[in-house]
Amino acid sequence: MHTRFIVAALAALLNVTASMAGTLALNWSTDKEPVSYLPNETMTFKVQLVDDGKPLAGKTLKWLRTGDDGKSATGEGTSSEGQPLEIKTSTDKPGFVRIEVSVLNADGTPVKDAKNAPLKFEGGAGVEPAKLAGYPEPADFDAFWKTQKARLAAVPLKASLTEVASKNPKCQVFDVKIDCAGGKPVSGYLSIPKNAKEKSLPAQLSFRGYSVCGADPEPYDGMIVLQINAHGIENGREPAYYKALQEGALKGYGFNNAENAKPETAYFNGMMLRVMRALEYLKSRPEWNGKTLIASGGSQGGLQAVTAAALDRDVTRCNASKPWCCDLGGIKLGRLRGWRPDYADGLGYYDVVNMAKRVTCETFISAGLGDYVCPPSGVSVLYNNVKAPKTIEYIQGSTHGYTPPNPKKQSISSK
Repeated sequence: MHTRFIVAALAALLNVTASMAGTLALNWSTDKEPVSYLPNETMTFKVQLVDDGKPLAGKTLKWLRTGDDGKSATGEGTSSEGQPLEIKTSTDKPGFVRIEVSVLNADGTPVKDAKNAPLKFEGGAGVEPAKLAGYPEPADFDAFWKTQKARLAAVPLKASLTEVASKNPKCQVFDVKIDCAGGKPVSGYLSIPKNAKEKSLPAQLSFRGYSVCGADPEPYDGMIVLQINAHGIENGREPAYYKALQEGALKGYGFNNAENAKPETAYFNGMMLRVMRALEYLKSRPEWNGKTLIASGGSQGGLQAVTAAALDRDVTRCNASKPWCCDLGGIKLGRLRGWRPDYADGLGYYDVVNMAKRVTCETFISAGLGDYVCPPSGVSVLYNNVKAPKTIEYIQGSTHGYTPPNPKKQSISSK
């Protein structure tokens, strides 16, 4: 198996519009594809403020450079009708450089975008991401998960379904609860096309990002879709129900250091038991064609999707967008930290980069070069560890919650 760059039909200079403030926008570029630099090679970022597409002079452009090499630098310039601001940097080892550029008024206050947030560019570039490796995994990783599967098998597969209103007359939607080990049921919404024949439909298990809420009762035509909430809580309840959980029992879930010291007590334990049980349920549906089983999600949902593919070999495709909890031990190796729990011994059993080594199905991954909730270094380690056919898309100017319109992407794929 080898890795090759799939080079899109881009010019050598990659121009992207980051964000807007009315008619104001930041345009940016790198002098080559952003994830193709070599150690100590100069990276050149060009940033220009435009108004209705025309360069605008007179605003302060303040920048910050950080990186997985532990180095940082700052600087500023003034927007010009001529040359864009240039930021030159490099790094001497595999990893990523993070660049942030803010636009300031003469009094130092931030220029706001159309959503009244500070107008800025958040992106970066990488050096030899294929050489990045994660923190060593627990020696008994597979033995632990064998034990968890045995716990799950001890609970009979039993589901209760309550039909709810469907927005699509061609589909039925059910609020479903499935008995599970770990103290909480699988809880979600199941969508099935009406009058589906036995063994006729592909199936998909879908997950949501970090949140305290119910699943989404969306109908899906042409396939079986089960979307579950992360907690085994009720779906379709009033906002006060979820607010009480968010401020009470589920406040800061996943971040308790004492719980995370052991894999059996980590919050993620119950979550992943529910992932495995949800897959078992989908495979038990008579409408499933026995062939196509997709796991899909973003952020925390990406963590769950990769875990699904790792722990159930019947999964045939994994879609993980900006997946969370990649390379949790990366901070011990000097890499920039994202928004994640502190490293603890128990979390190694849930780290997506360790799960990735067990994935055998086709996998699609995305990473934002400005995403430091789920840093691109960790997502790269995830990609490196998948041994099946795989693709990763690096999105320039993309943070965890924002992707630019018409984003410029660099894709890497293995065949």
